[in-house]
Amino acid sequence: MTAYYAGASAPSFAVANRLEAYAATAEFDRPTLVIDVDRVETQFEALKAGLGRADIHYAVKATRIPRSSSASCGSARISMRPRAVRSSCACPKARPEHVSFGNTIKRVSDIAFAYNAGIRMFAVDAEEELEKIAEHAPGAQVYVRLIVETSSADWPLTRKFGCDRDTALKLLDRATELGLEPLGFSFHVGSQTRHAEMWVPVLDELSRIWTAAQEAGHRLQLLNIGGGFPAFYGEEIQAPTDYAAAVMELVEARFPGAERVMAEPGRGMVAEAGVIACEVMLTSRKSDRDMHRWVYLSIGRFSGLAETEGEAIRYQFVTPHDGEATSPCILAGPSCDSADVLYEKRPMNLPLNLKSGDRVLIRNTGAYTSTYSSVCFNGFPPLDVVIL
Repeated sequence: MTAYYAGASAPSFAVANRLEAYAATAEFDRPTLVIDVDRVETQFEALKAGLGRADIHYAVKATRIPRSSSASCGSARISMRPRAVRSSCACPKARPEHVSFGNTIKRVSDIAFAYNAGIRMFAVDAEEELEKIAEHAPGAQVYVRLIVETSSADWPLTRKFGCDRDTALKLLDRATELGLEPLGFSFHVGSQTRHAEMWVPVLDELSRIWTAAQEAGHRLQLLNIGGGFPAFYGEEIQAPTDYAAAVMELVEARFPGAERVMAEPGRGMVAEAGVIACEVMLTSRKSDRDMHRWVYLSIGRFSGLAETEGEAIRYQFVTPHDGEATSPCILAGPSCDSADVLYEKRPMNLPLNLKSGDRVLIRNTGAYTSTYSSVCFNGFPPLDVVIL
């Protein structure tokens, strides 16, 4: 196989660990995500130490890795992939009864498939979804996703999923009428909630719904606190154990009777275990008046960097010219699509000496990159994955 970077200058990266050392020197025939499973396991153990009694359900959509804890899936296709639902070395192989079908929008055939495979726990936020589950997964356990409207996260998730207080209480009643077992509530505080104290407004708001449900006679058992566990993208975050322990302290004080707590870290478990190796394809200026250089990479929004949308996630870039003079750059992908621009509102400072063929490492890209990559948009191959 011809090395994709055969024409690149010899790398002289200031690498931070074995993951970056491998990504800086190995030969790849296209942009490649390198995942260090040891770092995933270390992060799992750190989160588990802080979460204590909470069950960790790894959000499989973040990245399909060879081993995980219990799983939270968004479709039957994901949940049943053999590679997607294996255990951490600290956990037994994840069995169907340890899988939560966490998407509130499910095809009838997926509900039936999951139920027949042994999955018994489903998320809902609408009456029609309850009716679908009652018909195709009779007697299943359900939890109601609450809408979060007070998020302080870098990337709030306030519109697509969840329901308000009154709707949630009606759904608990309706679930019982349909012969289902209502367990409790779930929510998502928002992606990249960088410090535990940022959870407080959300937990204060949702705890009032929890109390109202108890006063209405519902014996709630489960609170699924979802994701939001952060990764480092340049702004300070709490250490994972301290963060998780602080979140659990806030939860325990506000949700009496929650016999079971679930957490669904995706990004927080795998992001920092991944590095993408790519290359510079072109540097240019549009005119003599252009204040910014354009730097085009071999990877773009459609081949794995979809989370640059809105520029809420700002990746860190490592080059062989780090330490040299820099200037602001607009970063873009390689495709013939005008939307394939990564950072333009807030340009990135990159070395002036960057040139075509230079390898670039993109740090902390273990989450929401390979699973976002298109199959072959504009003829470019999908992001490859190498597991250490």
